[in-house]
Amino acid sequence: MRNYLPKLKSLLLAMVLTLGTIAFANAQSRTLTGTVLDASFGDPVPGATVLIKGTTRGTATDLDGKFSLPLQAGDQILVVSFVGYLTQEIEIGNQSSITINLEEDIQSLQEAVVIGYGSQDKKEITSAVVGVKPEDFNRGNVSNPAQLLQGKVAGLSITRPGGNPNNAFNVRLRGLSTFGANSSPLIVLDGVIGASIENVDPNDIQSIDVLKDGSAAAIYGARGSSGVILITTTRQGKKEGTTNVTINSFATLDQATNLIPTLSPEEFVARGGTDFGSRTDWRDELIDDALSFTTNASVSGSFGNSSYMASVNYRDNNGIVNGVGNERLNTRLNLSQGALNNRLRFNVNLSFTNVDSESINDAAFRYATIYNPTAPIFEDTEDARNRFGGYFQRDLFDFFNPVALARQQRFVGETKTALVSYRAEFDILDNLTVSAQYSQDRRNTLSGGFWSLQDFQVGLGAQGSAERATFDRKQRIFETTLRYETDLSDKLNMTLLGGAGIQYTTNQGFNARVRQYLFDLGWNNLGAGAIRLGNNTSVSSFANEDQLNSLFGRANFNWDNMFFVSASVRAETYSGFGANNQTGYFPAFSVGSDFTQIFDMGIFSQFKPRVSYGVTGNLPPSPTLALGVFGNGNRIDLDGDPLTENDIFVGINQFSNPNRDLKWETKKEFNVGVDFGIWNGKVTGSIDYYTRNISDLLFNVPVAAGAPNPFDPGRFNTAGSTWVNLADLRAAGFEFVTSVNQIGKGTFKWSPTFNFTIYDKTTIESLSNGELGFEELRFATPGSPGQNNNPIIYNRVGQNLGDIYGPTVIGFTEAGEYILDTTDPNEWTKVGNGLPKGEFGFANSFTYGAWSLNVFLRGAWGHDLYNSYRGFYENADTPSNTWNSVITDKTPTNPLVTSSPTMNNTVVEDASFVRLDNMELGYNIPTKSANLSSLRVYLAAQNLFTITGYTGIDPEVRINDAENGDAFTSALSPGLERRNTYFQTRSFTLGVTVNFK
Repeated sequence: MRNYLPKLKSLLLAMVLTLGTIAFANAQSRTLTGTVLDASFGDPVPGATVLIKGTTRGTATDLDGKFSLPLQAGDQILVVSFVGYLTQEIEIGNQSSITINLEEDIQSLQEAVVIGYGSQDKKEITSAVVGVKPEDFNRGNVSNPAQLLQGKVAGLSITRPGGNPNNAFNVRLRGLSTFGANSSPLIVLDGVIGASIENVDPNDIQSIDVLKDGSAAAIYGARGSSGVILITTTRQGKKEGTTNVTINSFATLDQATNLIPTLSPEEFVARGGTDFGSRTDWRDELIDDALSFTTNASVSGSFGNSSYMASVNYRDNNGIVNGVGNERLNTRLNLSQGALNNRLRFNVNLSFTNVDSESINDAAFRYATIYNPTAPIFEDTEDARNRFGGYFQRDLFDFFNPVALARQQRFVGETKTALVSYRAEFDILDNLTVSAQYSQDRRNTLSGGFWSLQDFQVGLGAQGSAERATFDRKQRIFETTLRYETDLSDKLNMTLLGGAGIQYTTNQGFNARVRQYLFDLGWNNLGAGAIRLGNNTSVSSFANEDQLNSLFGRANFNWDNMFFVSASVRAETYSGFGANNQTGYFPAFSVGSDFTQIFDMGIFSQFKPRVSYGVTGNLPPSPTLALGVFGNGNRIDLDGDPLTENDIFVGINQFSNPNRDLKWETKKEFNVGVDFGIWNGKVTGSIDYYTRNISDLLFNVPVAAGAPNPFDPGRFNTAGSTWVNLADLRAAGFEFVTSVNQIGKGTFKWSPTFNFTIYDKTTIESLSNGELGFEELRFATPGSPGQNNNPIIYNRVGQNLGDIYGPTVIGFTEAGEYILDTTDPNEWTKVGNGLPKGEFGFANSFTYGAWSLNVFLRGAWGHDLYNSYRGFYENADTPSNTWNSVITDKTPTNPLVTSSPTMNNTVVEDASFVRLDNMELGYNIPTKSANLSSLRVYLAAQNLFTITGYTGIDPEVRINDAENGDAFTSALSPGLERRNTYFQTRSFTLGVTVNFK
């Protein structure tokens, strides 16, 4: 049991001190005092007007948002207003102290949306672009920036099956755009293209803007096919001579949830299982409640022409298994300086992150579910003590003590990232600005693996094993732009942007693994491992570098705020493509018009139809695919004499043939949409329909060695495979989002937002290039025992990607054996599809005086999952008595299935779900402290409940196969819930946010 007592005492002390400040609240009198706050951030609103309704008596809030107003008999309603906020009317009643939370008036603000290389007023946007502000972010223990957006943006799918705090989130925008490793949207962090998302802590993010369609993303050319996510961090202080300090600290309790039911020890024995005499709840022994702690602190301010923001973010996230967790420290410094009457501006952004992670073999979760419930954890026998460290083990197939597995194997990682960015802007003229930016993004990872001498799964046979690996990535980018804005006439405004950039990326890594130790020394002494060849050993290293050169331009036109046009083009040359196709061109065009500026449209305050078309590309995950790559082969003993060593060499193998024609993957996307506002912006939203055609996807195709190489004329294939532009895909979708601003009366307000996406699932148009290619690609075998020969995902030309195939159960024999429609995999039929038909998110924001409540529901429908626990562990055949059985409401009981586990349609389940993803209740405590701007306490919860018919661990969409380590084929096998899935967790968070001045 982990000792959280010191941390818990510190947290309780902080909470007691925090709650003690309630004593500063105003005492009741006939003078009304109060504080006006921004409802989203809890910051004071200085200069707000506070009036008694129907009179001219009133006052204005001071710099801290505070006011004092004498009352007279008959005063009943208070009217509070400020530019950019919705006016509120509050009943005074018997109150003598009051806190008022003002909501932003979306319509009154010229809301700026960040786009590529700049920003635009929201009214001018003609592409599918979505801006998400902090008030819309997900709440609770959010450690990954992607988690802030989960379910918030139509078409943006963010998934992480299970509750492992070390696992990254899978991010897809409008479905699959490539087979390769770059299937996640491009991250642009404070203008740095391709930055690691680990360089920013969620607490430092000011806004996130998502470029969804091809016309918006085309300005990023070869890196925009999977969409673009623009992250802007907290900006520096703007108020002259002020300093603001914010501290946000919270603790989170994680508990395992949704555990699959299994047989009790008595039921297991009655079914025929071996009784070892104990009664053990293996999941209870493996897992425990986990406490995590987070503290974020930032200081911002300004003086003269300088402004700054510095932050420190510390997170200690623990998993529900001892030995799983990560400790993260992120520091950030943003500086800006103006000179020459602010015509010259400098910006420096620095970010450094250290992450120390620990993990276990996730197979422990499988065995904790299906291990013999009558087996003890430990066994006091000489064999157990000498061989297994005292743990109970038996020489049976696929039978490992889960507690021993979690404790006798260990995996750690140390990741350090550093992002530095320097930017200068100079106004040559009032309407002509030149800029230059240099950035460097570095990521260094050091990992270690350890298998004890007494680890039954691996270490015992290897006599102990350990490994160490490093990976270093460095990306350097220099870009310069020239921006010109002018009025061509009284009604026509034009903005031109031109730029050039160059990007260098270098990668290098090293790995060493040895075995056969005298003692458990681990990865810090690899030299103590006697054997460095053969099973459970490895030595490798690599390095590569690539270069990307870019030229780009864009023109935006605004005719009298009625008609809007945008056009852009980017040309890029990449060193990693074939010599004949290293340059690609990526044009885009979009147009829109706000009809309410032309016609009287009644209840519509905005009705802006828009049409766009854009072409984007995709970089390969490796710069060597077009080359005839050589690698290491087997060790060769030239004279065959094992007693001589100086004649042993490592041979050379060619892994692929060169392809001088290898080129960009290309996505062509057409989008038509409407942005609308009703009743003077009370209801706002957008509708989009898109179609996308993705061509020339990269794939490694087997070829005949010795045959002519069509991609290198005059030469022959010297390897058995060639990377080619192979596949063509087609997809489409419909997206809808709407928000209602502040429904309610008095101080009670409700602001709901609802979005959904309907996908026209990805269709495979082609899997061929000339005479090379396939009619289908099969992936994803369920595994051992007994199901490791036949893949179950069939990707066929003309069909949807991710189709699940299997035999159909048409009945049972009297003995309980399957009667299948066929046993030939070539005759299997489609029994499901792993990708969703649709997804939705429903956010609700409630305010009542100083109270706030946020409730967010998320869901997906139309996707199927192969339930591996049912696929392997629900049958009652004799060999299955080794393992405990899972029992769900879909498990056949009459008759009990006596066939050995076999892939069939009954274990592929509809995994549609609705989940209460997160909820937060907060209270702004009134305070009269001279040094305290605001004080807020909150309680949040995540994954409170899930409504689903799926009987596995987690109905979350699986967009790829967790056990497929090949980046180019993992996306071709969605829809499998593997047996090693980390259990789901439910989280509860208690926190406090304090703003000092």
